[in-house]
Amino acid sequence: MLIKNDFEVAQSVDKVWRFFDDIPQVAACLPGAELTEDLGNDSYKGKVAVRMGPVKLQFAGTAAIKERDEAGKRIVVDAAGADEKGRGQAAMLLTAKLAPVGGGTRIEVAQDLQLSGAAAQYGRGMISDVTTVLMRDFATNMQNRISAIDRGVASDQMATAAPASGFAIGVRAAWMALKRVARRFFLPYQPHPS
Repeated sequence: MLIKNDFEVAQSVDKVWRFFDDIPQVAACLPGAELTEDLGNDSYKGKVAVRMGPVKLQFAGTAAIKERDEAGKRIVVDAAGADEKGRGQAAMLLTAKLAPVGGGTRIEVAQDLQLSGAAAQYGRGMISDVTTVLMRDFATNMQNRISAIDRGVASDQMATAAPASGFAIGVRAAWMALKRVARRFFLPYQPHPS
């Protein structure tokens, strides 16, 4: 399934692009993510934990940067992993593209996500909403981390992103779904042209 998100940060494109060169810094911004080993050649081992409803999934796997286009400010990451309790697998091809907007940067993210097992039982809407919540948290964490770097704070003195709380994500995702339904329900009636 293809999931698209976009967000803005109040930093220049060049500064955000330089930040994307430091994968451990980027991973520290994603709730529930942890890098466990640098394999070299832009490849990493890591873990991602997320709670979807009553199910907590913790995937261990690898991620590799497949493409880094400096001129186009575009990065492609290929990641795959398996749930540590054997309840499923995930594979994702993530493409992020940076573009200037005002005094900041707009980041467009496309995730081609393949799930099997426990995570696959959730509908596209729920998975998309959870992903949107995580991307918003990532954007906030990235903005804060870049600002801390600008102030001279060392990376080992910065907190990593808090784990992805199942309850908080669930409430925020449910609120998004409710707003989507309300928009459909309350859109003014538009008669069909005869």
